[in-house]
Amino acid sequence: MGLPLIAILFLTFITLGYFFYGSWVAKQFNLDPQNITPAHTHRDDVDYVPTNPFYLFAQHFSAIAAAGPIAGPIVACQQFGWLPSLLWISLGVVFIGAVHDFSSLTCSVKHGANSIADITKEQLGSKAGRAMMLFIWIALIYIIVAFADITASSFVTGPEELSGLSLSFHPGGAVAWASIGYLFLSLILGLVEKYLKTPLWLNTLIFVPATFAICWLGTFFSDWFQFNQVTWALLICLYCALASMLPVWLLLQPRGYLGGYVLYCVLFLGIVGLFFGERTIQQPAFTGFHFDQMAGSIFPFLFVTIACGACSGFHGLVCSGTTSKQIDKETHLHPVGYGAMLAEGFVALISLSIIMMMAPSEVIGLKPGSIYGRGIGEFLTLLIGKENLPFAITFGAMAFSTFVFDTLDVSTRLGRYLLEELLGVKGKMGAFLGTLLTILPAALILMNTKSGMWAQFWTLFGAANQLLAALTLLVISVWLYKNKRRLAFTLVPMIFVLVTTLVALFQLARVNWEKAQGLDLSFMNSLMSLSLILLALYLVGTSFKEVLKSKAN
Repeated sequence: MGLPLIAILFLTFITLGYFFYGSWVAKQFNLDPQNITPAHTHRDDVDYVPTNPFYLFAQHFSAIAAAGPIAGPIVACQQFGWLPSLLWISLGVVFIGAVHDFSSLTCSVKHGANSIADITKEQLGSKAGRAMMLFIWIALIYIIVAFADITASSFVTGPEELSGLSLSFHPGGAVAWASIGYLFLSLILGLVEKYLKTPLWLNTLIFVPATFAICWLGTFFSDWFQFNQVTWALLICLYCALASMLPVWLLLQPRGYLGGYVLYCVLFLGIVGLFFGERTIQQPAFTGFHFDQMAGSIFPFLFVTIACGACSGFHGLVCSGTTSKQIDKETHLHPVGYGAMLAEGFVALISLSIIMMMAPSEVIGLKPGSIYGRGIGEFLTLLIGKENLPFAITFGAMAFSTFVFDTLDVSTRLGRYLLEELLGVKGKMGAFLGTLLTILPAALILMNTKSGMWAQFWTLFGAANQLLAALTLLVISVWLYKNKRRLAFTLVPMIFVLVTTLVALFQLARVNWEKAQGLDLSFMNSLMSLSLILLALYLVGTSFKEVLKSKAN
C-alpha cells in the first residue's frame, strides 16, 4: 500500500464520518438555529463575541492543532510502527476525538458557555467541580511547560537539519523573528477589524499573504532575536500572561484566523507531498507489542503517545473555554466542533506520513518538530525548488511554532478562567491573579530544568490529556442520562479512554518512582500520576452516585 492510497482512504473515511456519523451525533443534541447562544446573551466584545463560522473554524482549528498531532504520531510510529498508529488515528478521530470535541462544545453552549469544570460542578456537585478544576489546572501546567520548552528550543537552535549547513542566516533567529512578526501582524489585523471594519475577504487577501511574507523576511533579520533557552522560555511565559488578558478580538481571534491559514497551507503541502513526492514507505508497519525504552507495551502507550492526533482533553477546554463563547448559531457546532477535529486528524496523518517516508536511520536523535519541519520543507521544495530547502525547512519550523504559540496563550487564558471561577474573584484583579497563578508554576519549572525536558513527560502529558477527555465524556454522559437522551456514543468512548489512561498512569507512576533520585523530575512525574489517578477515581465514584440518585428520583 502506497502513501497516496493511504491518504485517499483516510480522507474518504473522515469525510464519510463527518456527513454520516457526525450528523447522527448532531441529531442527538436537537440543535436549533433559532436558539439564542451565549455569545449573544452575554455579549461583551471581550470574551463573548458572535463570530462568523468560517472565521471561528480557523481560530478553533489553530487553537487545538498544536504539537500534539505532530509529535505524537511521529513518536508512536518509531515505537510501534505506522500501521497501529494509522488505525488508531483513523478510528479514534471519528468515533472518539471528534465526538468528544463536538459534545464538549455543545454541552458548554447549552450551559451558558460555562467551562467543563463549571458544568461538572452543576452536574456532580461543588466538590466534584473543584476536583475537576484541580485536574484541569495540573494538565494546563504540563501543557504550558512542554510546549514552551519545545518553542524556546526552536528559537535557540532552529531546525536541526540546518545546523551543519553554511547559511546566510541564523535558523533559530529566523524562526523566532517570523513567529514574533506573526503575532504583531495578528494584533494589527485585530485593530483593523475592530476600528476600520473592513470586509473579511479584503483582510484575508492582505494579511494571509503577509503572514507568509513574514516567514521569508525572518531569514533576513535572524540576528535580531538571539537569546538562550531560559530567557526565551521566560519571554514566552510573559507573552502568555499578557496575551491571556487581552480581549479575544485583539489577538486570539485574528491570530487564530491567520494561524488557520498556515495550517491550511501545511495541509495543502501535505497533499502535494503525499501525491507528488514519489516517496516510498521506509518505516516498518509494525515493530512489536513492546517498546523497551518506555518500559511499556502497545496497550496502553500507543493511545496516550499519539494523544491529540486522535483524542484530546485539551480540546474540551478550548471548546468550553473560548470557542463556546463565540458560537453565533447552534447549527455551527457541527462544522466547528466535529469538523475541526477531523481536520486535526489529517494533520496527524501528514505527520505520520512524513516519518513513514524516512528510514529509521535518518531520524535517530531528531526531535519530532525537526522531523516534521524537514518533511514539510521537502514538500514545499516541490513547488519552489530544492535550492530553497533551507528556507523551506525554516518555514516548516515556523509553522510548527505557530501551532504551539496558539496553544500556549489559549492554555494560559483557560487557566485564568478556571482560577477566576475557583477563587471567586472577577474583574481585572481576578484576571491578574488567575493568570499569575497559572503561569508562575510553569515559569519556575522551566527555569529549573534543562532544555529538552519535555520528552521526559510527554507520555504523562498524553495520559493526563486523554484522561481529561474521558472525564469530560463522563460528565457529558451524566448530563445526557439526566435529560433522558441517548448516551452510548459518549459512554462507550469514555469507558475505553478511561481504562486506557488509568492503566498508563499507573505504569508511569511505578516506572518514575523506580527512577526517582530524591525530589527530581521523575519523582514529580510519579507524584502527579498518582494524584491524577486519585482525582479521576473520585470523579468516577461521584458520577456513579449521581446516576444512582437520579435513578432513584
